[in-house]
Amino acid sequence: MVESALRDADLPPLAWYDALLELERAGDDGIRPLELRDKLLLPQYALSRLLDRMEKAGLTERLSCPSDKRGHLVRTTGRGRDTRTRMWPVYAKVLNDRIAGNLEPGDRLALAKLLGKIPE
Repeated sequence: MVESALRDADLPPLAWYDALLELERAGDDGIRPLELRDKLLLPQYALSRLLDRMEKAGLTERLSCPSDKRGHLVRTTGRGRDTRTRMWPVYAKVLNDRIAGNLEPGDRLALAKLLGKIPE
């Protein structure tokens, strides 16, 4: 559902949204790919391919890692932040239509409280 809604809106796949969100949370300093992999629960090869595609699209950039000259950091670009911002309303609408739209108001509140207990 979300994938097709994003595709119909001419936006990148959902995995890109998740990666862009985590990169935004990391801030301008960026994040090491290993840390990003752990947050996204992706195997190394899948993350490498994802980052390559996102960098080619101009949504991310790689930086030298000051504490490890062999490593690098990844951060989102302005275009990446804009893309994630445009993806959210499409993603949110699907969530609302598929989940919240099928719950009573009290159930929505209970679900929000339960989800709020999950640490980031």
